[in-house]
Amino acid sequence: MGDVLGWRKLMGVIAPSTNTTVQPDMERMRPVGVTNHFSRIYVEDPLALSNEDFLVGTQAISDATHDAVRSVMTAKVDYLVLGMSAVTFYGGVEGSRKWKADVEAVAGVGASTGAESVAAALKAYGGVKTVSFVSPYYPVANTEVRRFLEESGFEVKRDKPLECKRWTDIAKVSPEELRPVLDYLDGDDVDAIVQVGTNLSMVDLAVEYEQKLSKPVIAINTATYWHGLRACGIHDKIEGVGRLLAEF
Repeated sequence: MGDVLGWRKLMGVIAPSTNTTVQPDMERMRPVGVTNHFSRIYVEDPLALSNEDFLVGTQAISDATHDAVRSVMTAKVDYLVLGMSAVTFYGGVEGSRKWKADVEAVAGVGASTGAESVAAALKAYGGVKTVSFVSPYYPVANTEVRRFLEESGFEVKRDKPLECKRWTDIAKVSPEELRPVLDYLDGDDVDAIVQVGTNLSMVDLAVEYEQKLSKPVIAINTATYWHGLRACGIHDKIEGVGRLLAEF
């Protein structure tokens, strides 16, 4: 007999222990018969004042990921949705694939990463050649995101690193702060706008700007959960969180 509540799929959702955005975001996207089972990657909330500090912080997340994966696999989940994004972009497409393969080897099930999900989402819309993106990261990590996107076939026109000082500060960035950033990222030379950094709350703002600009505006949490559902053969159309889950 299958799981009574998650009779379609049990999804293991992994995110840093400091992250307060992934869990509520992905709960609101969950179809009937699918259940999310959250596992936290234990990390401190370090103060980042430089590129070097930021890299040390993301490496700590990467180093602790496998323990969080082992924990959630005790629930015998069917698939993993990885709600932490910076390290999934590191090393370009090949680095991203290797990082994912290492996680899947530990889990014994498939996984969706933020990096691959963003690329898949851009391709799902069709006709996207140029992009811009915003992150809560420091410039060193934006360089890695740019490299991944360009290796995935997209020309990056502009990017904005918000340089949030602590992991918990990321969730405090308001829509009022993000609107001028999105206005800066937009332009006739940009086919789509992307938001990365899973603790940056931008699902609703992405919907607002997608309607306003009449072009794809992709929030990474939406993209990653969408990718996970579709990888599991679940094609429910979910309204209220953007075109990606409503149409593709």
